[in-house]
Amino acid sequence: MPYRTHHVCLACRQGFKRGLGAAVTPCPVCGGQLIDAGEQLAVPPRRDTDAWQALAVVLGAGLRFHPGCRCCNDGPGYRPRTMREVRERQEVAARTGRPLAEVLARADPWTDAEGRRRQAGELIAARLLATAAPPPRLTR
Repeated sequence: MPYRTHHVCLACRQGFKRGLGAAVTPCPVCGGQLIDAGEQLAVPPRRDTDAWQALAVVLGAGLRFHPGCRCCNDGPGYRPRTMREVRERQEVAARTGRPLAEVLARADPWTDAEGRRRQAGELIAARLLATAAPPPRLTR
């Protein structure tokens, strides 16, 4: 049985199942663009505008709902479901300078890549240290 993936139209808030790797076609309802959101998306109810706005931000950041491994069916990881969660993560991304997609994919936006919880100042300092040039060597 071939895998089927969710394609969503953000304009009319509709979800459709298509074969994995199927050609992207326009929305059959409104003619808008369909986005391949992934196999494991739980499409929100059409009346839940808050969830659809959050989904639009998540998809706009480049995150999808494909499983990490087909054999384990381990899921895509955390994705925010409400605009409140999205706004919290947008604020963390702005304060720390981390990419929005990275922050949106974490259940706790204050954790770093190793899963350690840090405050905004620590994250900014760690990022600056990682990107800073090494000090010049003294020669005699």
